[in-house]
Amino acid sequence: MRGSGFPPSTEIRQQLRKFGGSIVVLATDDILKLHIHTDTPDEVFQLASTWGTIETTKSDDMRVQHTESLHAVHRRITIVTDSSCDLADRIVDDHGIVVVPLQVISGAQTYLDRLEISGEQIYERMRNDKEIFTTSQPTPAAFTRGFQDGRATGDEVLGIFIAGALSGTLGSAQTAARAMPAGGRITVVDSRTASLGLGMLALRAVELAEAGWASDAIARELTAIRDRSSALFTVDTFENLLRSGRVTRGRAWLGELLHIKPILEVDSTGAIKPLDRVRGREAVLPRMLEHLDTRLTPRPSSFRLAVVHAGIRDFARSVREELIRRYEPRDCFVADVTAALGVHTGLGAWGIFYQVEDSTLLDTGEQFATASDPEP
Repeated sequence: MRGSGFPPSTEIRQQLRKFGGSIVVLATDDILKLHIHTDTPDEVFQLASTWGTIETTKSDDMRVQHTESLHAVHRRITIVTDSSCDLADRIVDDHGIVVVPLQVISGAQTYLDRLEISGEQIYERMRNDKEIFTTSQPTPAAFTRGFQDGRATGDEVLGIFIAGALSGTLGSAQTAARAMPAGGRITVVDSRTASLGLGMLALRAVELAEAGWASDAIARELTAIRDRSSALFTVDTFENLLRSGRVTRGRAWLGELLHIKPILEVDSTGAIKPLDRVRGREAVLPRMLEHLDTRLTPRPSSFRLAVVHAGIRDFARSVREELIRRYEPRDCFVADVTAALGVHTGLGAWGIFYQVEDSTLLDTGEQFATASDPEP
């Protein structure tokens, strides 16, 4: 089908699930190709017609459909991640990344992160309605569907998820992977990070898979990249950290009284740890850049940077401009923190992620070999 402004592939998959499984979505700027095993093809065609102009349709025996779809959209390795990755829809769609949504809860209402509620929406509701939100990891069924979608387009699946130290998401993904029926191999990696730290690792995994790397070698390389990368971030209010139990009430009260702003880091285990503190909002960026200078000295040969924020887009863009001017990274992304993370950071939080990609395997040829026991 042809059109413009197609929904993100993650949203398309979610809307198609009620009609069947083995879903394949291939989206470009003006072309959308879909494959689904369904008993109600007419209803699928009707839904698809709301997205654009259907040029060709086909309703065949499922085995024939599946074989043809794999030839049309085939990858050796499909990357599966979760909605805390904060990657832009364009990147997700271009590389066929499967995103499993976390859950955001307000009272009796549960929303699928990124599909039914966005970071921008949750910050607006925090600002105007003073709602209190909580979060939950994806359901086991959501992981099963995500891995099924990955197998539908790839010989193997590599899943990389939010740090096990921050969420039960990783453990649920590992359980779901072990419970999957026989089929393409599934490898699960602990990113030991979140937001665009996770997103940049997922993007690097896609690049390595497209370059022909074996899944074990990708897992080892991601582990090496992860161990020399990290994040620095701050919060504008202690309220959300207090609610989640990350600071004591006395420390939060004293911090607010003295206008203390914390600088936090994601440590080598994926946990959030205090790194520094300054007095006043204006002092945060200069101090954070001092820490970043130290960590990027000597300068890596290949590295990416990212700025994430909770409802302060103009400021985040100015930080991005400064990072590009100072460091000239390979990429420098900027993104809203997704709703499931914004629940815990609160309005006004922001951070810098850095990812050092100097490869340990490129000169050895090991990237094309299969290791027996990767240790992600």
